[in-house]
Amino acid sequence: MSNTDHADWLSFDAEHIWHPYNTVIDPLPNLPVVAAEGVYLQLEDGRRLIDGMSSWWSAIHGYNVPQLNQAIIEQSQKMAHVMFGGITHPSAVELARRLIDLTAEPLHHVFFADSGSVSVEVAIKMAIQYWITTGKGRKRRLLTVRNGYHGDTFGAMAVTDPDNSMHSLFKEIVAEHLFAPAPNCQNDQADITAFERLISNHHDELAAVILEPIVQGAGGMRFYCPDYLRQVRSLCDRHDVLLILDEIATGFGRTGTLFAYEQADIVPDILCIGKALTGGYMTLAATLTTNRVAYGVSADGQGVLMHGPTFMANPLACSVATASIDLLLDSPWQSRVAAIEKQLQSELAPCEQSELVKKVRCLGAIGVVELTQPVDMAWLQPRLVEEGVWIRPFGRLIYLMPPYIIEPEQLSQLTSAVVTVICEMDAQ
Repeated sequence: MSNTDHADWLSFDAEHIWHPYNTVIDPLPNLPVVAAEGVYLQLEDGRRLIDGMSSWWSAIHGYNVPQLNQAIIEQSQKMAHVMFGGITHPSAVELARRLIDLTAEPLHHVFFADSGSVSVEVAIKMAIQYWITTGKGRKRRLLTVRNGYHGDTFGAMAVTDPDNSMHSLFKEIVAEHLFAPAPNCQNDQADITAFERLISNHHDELAAVILEPIVQGAGGMRFYCPDYLRQVRSLCDRHDVLLILDEIATGFGRTGTLFAYEQADIVPDILCIGKALTGGYMTLAATLTTNRVAYGVSADGQGVLMHGPTFMANPLACSVATASIDLLLDSPWQSRVAAIEKQLQSELAPCEQSELVKKVRCLGAIGVVELTQPVDMAWLQPRLVEEGVWIRPFGRLIYLMPPYIIEPEQLSQLTSAVVTVICEMDAQ
């Protein structure tokens, strides 16, 4: 691409394309990426950056993966897309079979969606319709916890913390649900006591509890103890409330187990998955549920779940998702993730010496440095690029979620960049 072309397309982008979590008035700049290979993003000027984000936690195998490329090529030569209403196809059936085999035993029904947010919308709709069709239509509210995040669509925003999130602007517009205090990893009995009070007092109007298991993602990158999740499951059973687990960010090995709920040895009534499902190749998500919920929603064959994304179960996406799952299961992902966790813990620890750092925490292939104040993105983002890494901080958090294939020296470049910029922030 010539310099003129370069200027033209970047200028067009800046003037006309609205990027996520950005403004159109004096927006933060966007890097021109023209290729990706392994753990590297290649910029238009030839520089390569080590990706510490896995493209928002999805590209667990890295980029330009031969097996995933081949899956798309082969499927494209058969059928790129076909509507899923009234039609089925082998790619969807094979992926559903894989997902049912991978997840907990009671989860026997798969509803394909086209994004994580939509899978949450479907889960909420399933839960509410279940109670309507089983004669308890008053149960239509949800209970969740503070500092959670479940997506950017309106149903998902309604169960995202209305005060401590990017969606606070809409708190007076979205449906009003119930929020318990955010759990912590000190196994504080006060956390579950407050939750228990809410579910006990409101169970007759609660359709479901929705949580991100073990790790709260974009709401603060917080970790909490499996025992809290076990107690939540028990309380849901006691009060006849469904449990939705949002594993969009945590699924497929990110926390050290294939799914985070496994660490609590529980099973949800409804499970949302996405992001890493296709290895970062295409947008696809799924909502899985039990016979109880599926048959309850269907209500003697009369209850139809009125939801059907145009690209639901897209054959290309289903094919690459199946290939991604096979690639993950055939790899030593557990040892890779364990090694990443150990290295993150060791190499991010020096950050705790800074007065600007509130806490460093690591779990699986997740490393988080929480600061005492919001980061200056206009300064920090270009500075990280100068260090040869792609890290996308937000709020008070600088965090890493690298592809599982990252080599120790590549991970060290990421952690070194984080330590370096924090030292520079200290000196300012």
